Amino acid sequence: MEGVDIFTLSLWLSGLLVLLVIIGVRVAFATAFIGFLGLCLFFMQKQGFDKGLITAMKLSGQVPHSKSTTYALSLIPTFILIGYLAYYAGLTGYLFEAAKRWVGWLPGGLGVATVFATAGFAAVSGASVATSAVFARIAIPEMLKLGYDKRFAAGVVAAGGTLASLIPPSAILVIYAIIVEQSVGKLLLAGFVPGFVSALIYGGLVVGLAKYRKDLGPPVGGFSWKERFESLPGAAPILIVVLIIVFSIYFGLATPTEAGALGAAVVLTMALWQGMKWAQLSSALMEAAKLTVMIFTMIWGVLIYVRFLGFAQLPDAFAGWIGSLDQPAYLTLLLILGAYVILGMFMDAIGMLILTLPVTFPAVIALNGATGTEIGALGMTSEECAIWFGIIVVKMAELCLITPPIGLNCFVVAGVAQDSKLPISVQDVFRGASPFFVADVATVAVLIAFPGIVLWLPSLL
Repeated sequence: MEGVDIFTLSLWLSGLLVLLVIIGVRVAFATAFIGFLGLCLFFMQKQGFDKGLITAMKLSGQVPHSKSTTYALSLIPTFILIGYLAYYAGLTGYLFEAAKRWVGWLPGGLGVATVFATAGFAAVSGASVATSAVFARIAIPEMLKLGYDKRFAAGVVAAGGTLASLIPPSAILVIYAIIVEQSVGKLLLAGFVPGFVSALIYGGLVVGLAKYRKDLGPPVGGFSWKERFESLPGAAPILIVVLIIVFSIYFGLATPTEAGALGAAVVLTMALWQGMKWAQLSSALMEAAKLTVMIFTMIWGVLIYVRFLGFAQLPDAFAGWIGSLDQPAYLTLLLILGAYVILGMFMDAIGMLILTLPVTFPAVIALNGATGTEIGALGMTSEECAIWFGIIVVKMAELCLITPPIGLNCFVVAGVAQDSKLPISVQDVFRGASPFFVADVATVAVLIAFPGIVLWLPSLL
């Protein structure tokens, strides 16, 4: 192994990793394999075959254990559990009914109600796929019953589910915080206002499409003010959990992990109060455990890969190259985001982020060029840039949930629809969700032009 250029080798291995992911190898196993292989080659060059192999094995074994005991990671199962408990307790049905009564009178009213209901559910669920699956069962049949276009109905649900990636409690924001070693609490608070802005843009798009094409979906009227207010108690538990999480973190009454655990306890209490059966509770616990294990396994795999990249100094080299480019900083940023759009067509959201962040995050920080409290090329300090880029990149990850050919939310919505005997194919869902790609691009543009939307709330922490 003498004389091997480890930097060049890291480039080849990273290319092999992308190829493995594209051909269908799970991100967790692909990153773990490439990371372990890279560590083996690196230490074999330094220590010989036997000692190098042992050192690589020790490092690969220590990384998952040391990182899985990180306090911040305990947030993920509690946030996921909140969403599944809310679903199995039937709180999502109450939320959709309340949204329908309050905004159903708008053009495409049930579509708007679905957007705001998914945003509300996103505030207690950290999983986009789960959100889409839940509302595919609730909202699509009701929209079809009232004569809504099937593509439009399916697209609204698929796109609305992506809001769970941004609106806390968000598992993907926690993953970002862990990988780039930033404040979990600040990132969670940073997601609220952009999430609300994104929901408003979605709602405005639905209204605009329904006004332009009358056949997409009629408004739903006939609800009195009394009926509207009567719908609020059923949706109140979700609002209570949101307030508990936000205010406990904001006022320092609890850590994010404690806030998540408290939120899960509140939802469980309300679910039992409303008559949740053992079978429903068991299903909620099992589904939360499955998703948690999947996310943890992906984190373990990518951290082995990150450890190899650290020895190869690939992130530092890429960051130095980005910082040396003789062009406007925002042009370079747009090129990086464009790469995320392309990657999102072939990878799932979490896999894409944990695979790219070890390289793109230091590059964007270098692009900003600030140290300490200085204001950099992107108009913010280094810490602010880290928080802001987290929201931007998570919003970019939302794009890959509704873009072909891998858009996971679209496949989930189509699967649920077909299980429910609804005449909706995956092609219908992709076509219905395509206008929301434009809405997401508009949202990213707004967040880039006005970073204060992201930074205002965490700046008060």
